[in-house]
Amino acid sequence: MPARPVSSQYETSIDRVGLAIGAGGLMGGAIGVLLMAFAGTHNAAALLAGLLIGSLMTALSITALAAIPWALLHASGRRGPMAAAVLGAAIGFALFLGGQTYGYGLFTMPATDAGALLYRWASGFLTSLVMAAMAAGVAVVMWRVAYRKVG
Repeated sequence: MPARPVSSQYETSIDRVGLAIGAGGLMGGAIGVLLMAFAGTHNAAALLAGLLIGSLMTALSITALAAIPWALLHASGRRGPMAAAVLGAAIGFALFLGGQTYGYGLFTMPATDAGALLYRWASGFLTSLVMAAMAAGVAVVMWRVAYRKVG
């Protein structure tokens, strides 16, 4: 029997996809709570609200931004953890860089920022690398929840 490519040895089901989106949302909410705690928020109600809202917003964002690219990867047989990590990192990087650079320069920036534009881009690039690493981690956890080996 000919060997199948490693990535096509993974299968998923719609219920596991839902669980993966929930796991990704929960991880995003937890990251938000950690950021809140590091910023000085120690009120339990505020942290719980941050977890709930962060989890919901992360799950919705994952669904809106990653569903179609991941469906294309899945259909093409690229179903392994590396594909998930690369897709998560790319989406995370693009999303956070755009958020820190006034939509890649498409939106009006304050006049006071013109002199520091190079530093804004450099800072945005480096910060987005960190966020891309976290997004890749979330994607790999979601992949693990969603996929199982065939046979």
